[in-house]
Amino acid sequence: MPPIEAELPETELPDGQSRLIGAAVREALARRRMSRQALADAARISISTLEKALSGRRPFTLATTIRLEEALGLPLRTQAPAPVAVAERARHAPEEFGSYTREAVAFLGGRYLTLRPSFGQAGAIFAYRTEIAWDADSARLVFREAERLDAPFAQSGTVSVPNQSGQIYLVTNFQGQYRLAVLGRPTIQGEMFGILTTLFSGRGTQLTPAATPIALVPERGALAESAQYGRIAAGMACEPTYRRLLDRVREDMFAVFPGCGEGTA
Repeated sequence: MPPIEAELPETELPDGQSRLIGAAVREALARRRMSRQALADAARISISTLEKALSGRRPFTLATTIRLEEALGLPLRTQAPAPVAVAERARHAPEEFGSYTREAVAFLGGRYLTLRPSFGQAGAIFAYRTEIAWDADSARLVFREAERLDAPFAQSGTVSVPNQSGQIYLVTNFQGQYRLAVLGRPTIQGEMFGILTTLFSGRGTQLTPAATPIALVPERGALAESAQYGRIAAGMACEPTYRRLLDRVREDMFAVFPGCGEGTA
């Protein structure tokens, strides 16, 4: 049967909601080991429509989202807040994310080359992009990952910037399942170093908790033109530079891994 999206309203959803829906769809595909083509067929939408929405090249429409909800048997939309609540939140992020203003966290916005050890190849570095931007609809900083070799596992969520700890948190919460990056405040070059806690996809459907160093480096200047993504192995031109950046997490004590080196209790 051909796609029939036109039977439903083509209202485009807000950017923030579209990002959350995209993350939920990618998670569902990964968990069910379902292809995007199979989902497009089940939802009776075109694969082009699905690909563009998941890649962020166009927002999800109400029609597309309804079809996807029916095909997956999952609620993808969150209930819109009352107008008064929206007005109150417009000036500050919610208290649970630090109550920061847009102006106070503007320095965090941008694109970052993101580095962590590879889970799939010993000694290699896994490189991708993290984008951080202000979302006016939810009055908070949000992030999303791109250029990932394992695109179905790309994350998106909220940036928490509390005053007390002096750390920055990238928080993904999908139906109660959390993934968290804890980062130190940016260096003078804008780099952020810390630790990532996530789930490693093992054999079959097994998911195993994992913690690893992580580095976010602003993509500007020469790096904006030359950044390489994917699995970076020894011998590649960018590997020494990426390795030095990632090693700073431990060497400069941006994060501590007890039992993994000297000086542990």
